[in-house]
Amino acid sequence: KEDLRIVYMGTPDFAVEALRQLVEGGYNVVGVITMPDKPAGRGHKIQYSPVKQYALEQNLPLLQPERLKDEVFVEALREWKADLQIVVAFRMLPEVVWNMPRLGTFNLHASLLPVQRMVAVVVVVSLRLRFIWDVSPGLSFLILAMTLLSPLICRKRILH
Repeated sequence: KEDLRIVYMGTPDFAVEALRQLVEGGYNVVGVITMPDKPAGRGHKIQYSPVKQYALEQNLPLLQPERLKDEVFVEALREWKADLQIVVAFRMLPEVVWNMPRLGTFNLHASLLPVQRMVAVVVVVSLRLRFIWDVSPGLSFLILAMTLLSPLICRKRILH
């Protein structure tokens, strides 16, 4: 696991725990990508994302691109030579980004994605029906691919 080069992408609190598990588990996180800082609150003070705060505490290399197709960003990402990327609560990635690592890009999604995702997307978008979606709290883990039918690795209900 120390030889596996991992790039992590995420922004909110929800994404911090997965990054923490990788770091504390001894995995080789070679870089973190998060949203750019933005002003918040009454004083419009610049606020770091929770993932950025954790990455800085751990002295992890950090990128905060405005545009994910920007050549400077893509080249900086390429220089990290990631074997795989893990995405948790981030942005829609362009193919040039998700297709870069040799082992792929994996997405942890904070909902139970339907097993029949293509059908669900068409139904939800065109008819605005909800009966296909599983409304139980849970997580889905999938490999990003060229199609809406990206391989779903697992779905896990969270009981409360």
